[in-house]
Amino acid sequence: MTLDLTAFKDPALAKGLIHSIDTWAPEHATLMEVCGTHTVAIARNGLRSMMPEGTQLVSGPGCPVCVTANKDIDTVIALSRIPNVMIATFGDMTRVPGSTSSLLKEQAEGRSINIVYSPLDALKLAQENPDKEVVFVGVGFETTTPLVAMAIQRAKALGLKNFSVFVAHKNMPNALEVIVSDPALKVDALILPGHVSTIIGTKPYEFLAEKYGIPGVVTGFEPVDVLQGVAMIMRQLHEGRAQIEIAYSRGVMREGNPIALAAIDEVFDTIDADWRGLGVIPDSGYAIRDEYAQFDAVKRFDPEVEPTVNPKGCRCGDVLRGVMAPDQCPLFRKVCTPENPVGPCMVSSEGSCAAYYRYY
Repeated sequence: MTLDLTAFKDPALAKGLIHSIDTWAPEHATLMEVCGTHTVAIARNGLRSMMPEGTQLVSGPGCPVCVTANKDIDTVIALSRIPNVMIATFGDMTRVPGSTSSLLKEQAEGRSINIVYSPLDALKLAQENPDKEVVFVGVGFETTTPLVAMAIQRAKALGLKNFSVFVAHKNMPNALEVIVSDPALKVDALILPGHVSTIIGTKPYEFLAEKYGIPGVVTGFEPVDVLQGVAMIMRQLHEGRAQIEIAYSRGVMREGNPIALAAIDEVFDTIDADWRGLGVIPDSGYAIRDEYAQFDAVKRFDPEVEPTVNPKGCRCGDVLRGVMAPDQCPLFRKVCTPENPVGPCMVSSEGSCAAYYRYY
């Protein structure tokens, strides 16, 4: 059954929500959306220009490709250089610059770089190429993590000996604690991610309201979705409340998806992870458990990774923290463009810099 989203684009509903936002908005408010799909939706539909004076919408670390640290990119590139290895990855990752190369450049030099659309495609690639070692690049938040977990479970059940995963998955709640604690950025409320929340629910965010007094609303991705989320946030600010609410009830429950969460827990341990722009955040990443260690690409191949060099002048990290807008980066449009990206924020379709370049 196809869901009819017509009402979520209704101009009359949008106009009513904008009126509510104007009515409830405080004199000054900084709202951060922490989902790359929200970043694109806000830019594409011109929602920033609809906010009342004094209200600022800033983008956060919601693009999984963007927050992947340079060392992780370099590790994938090192894996691609190992003889007999076939890299299977989502398309965005091929263009992300590492310290001295990218997967796209490695492909041009003869490495086997294969774009796939799901971890199951990588499993199929391994089955079709039994004489090759297929390494899937696992990047993403809780939306994609259970899919990778299930692929690893499937590989074990099939007895696949030539499949492994480089894990750079991250979880969102601990990163949000870093954001709301950042003295350089005073965030008044959060537009919480819809896709991630279909998996984890809203319980993991409740500490933001209880500990920090930060309201948050999970919302969807159509124009009325986003405006409803903003209106609910403004009402909380107006009434002096701090709660985690759901404006995306067609996709999100407080408890999340128990089957997906169980798959993550069976295959992965949580570990400290390095985020571009945010540094090392405790318990914000994943590592394959010992029971599935044969599918850990780093343990299997122990790649020799070159020293990490961050791109000179790139402010992608500050953009991801929300302390500056993409067009405030000195490289934006001048040196860094989608055709010649210096940093990953200009590569990914969910990146803030790519969204600003396209829509502003």
